[in-house]
Amino acid sequence: MTKEQSVELMTDKMAKFVAYVGKKLPDDVEAKLQELLSTLPPFCADFFRGIEPATSSMTRLSYAYDICMFFDFLTSRHATGSPSICTEAKPEIRSFGLSAKDFTIEQFRQISVTDLERYLEYLKYRPDDPDHRNTNKEQGIKRKFFSLKSFFGYFQRTGQITVNPTLSMQVPKIREKEIVRLNQEEIKELLKEAESGAGLSPRQKQFHQKTKVRDCALLALMLGTGIRVSECVGLNLSDVDIKEQGIHIHRKGGKEATVYFSDEVAQYLERYLEERRTLCSIETGTDTQDEPALFLSLRKKRLTVRSVEYLVKKYASVATPKKKITPHKLRSSYGSALYAKTNDIYLVADILGHNDVNITRKFYAAIEEERRKSVKHIDIV
Repeated sequence: MTKEQSVELMTDKMAKFVAYVGKKLPDDVEAKLQELLSTLPPFCADFFRGIEPATSSMTRLSYAYDICMFFDFLTSRHATGSPSICTEAKPEIRSFGLSAKDFTIEQFRQISVTDLERYLEYLKYRPDDPDHRNTNKEQGIKRKFFSLKSFFGYFQRTGQITVNPTLSMQVPKIREKEIVRLNQEEIKELLKEAESGAGLSPRQKQFHQKTKVRDCALLALMLGTGIRVSECVGLNLSDVDIKEQGIHIHRKGGKEATVYFSDEVAQYLERYLEERRTLCSIETGTDTQDEPALFLSLRKKRLTVRSVEYLVKKYASVATPKKKITPHKLRSSYGSALYAKTNDIYLVADILGHNDVNITRKFYAAIEEERRKSVKHIDIV
């Protein structure tokens, strides 16, 4: 596998990969980031220093993978036909004998809209991948485009380039998809299945008795607060306040917030916390635990994003077989229920942690449409 293929594989599902890395210590994330930076042109370090105060380590790691892929493309044979990059000052780049690290700021200034369009086209269909195993979907392409837009924007703001070619490009469009969410009856069925495990396979049932209290608490918390899966697995015991019925979470971009939950969710959490204390006391002979994470695996380690994705899929495939439910769909279900109850789009945006209320409005426009259609059932006499 070439370096280019390796980078592509790691960036296609960046959210998942970064989440795995995020389960490690922050030092590990920074170490990986520094490793990637060592393969990039020296001037790229300016960008990462510039965004550090306003971004998390994992966000910068995502940028690093996207930017690595871009420079690998520019210095590969797939950039053939891009004379704006292959300057007379450094014509040897035409032979593709240089690494991305050798790319200069002078060459960077000459990158054109056409170069960027070729790159986006390459992401859609890679000529060296006839089986389409490493091609990007619409969402992945759009994310990579915005990574480049931030990258070029930084160098324009700091005066290192005068022209930002991303400003002359159209934002890659994403086809609208129907938002999948659970209704109240489906939520009840999901929690019922997590409690009973009736529809699980024989192998799954072997572990169900050991995890069902934890699983029910986790599902109830996500369904009752709308937190992201990364926020959920990042919770520590110290972040939970049962008395005030709230959790302290760390949002994207280093932001923090307190989200509150209902009496029902509190009951699920209290039940799990009691079981957690009991298990730890039996194994260690004390009520203190070395692992601060709220949700633990059977190995008494912090749950990963992948574990939660599997957990949700396991129960949802039985409770709602006609719907493909992921942790994010639980978040959408909560947002929909909250909006339907409050009719306050700003409250929903605030609780879900959306920076732009238009994002919230877009996702829950279907509820507004249903309300408008409801006037058909109002009689005039």
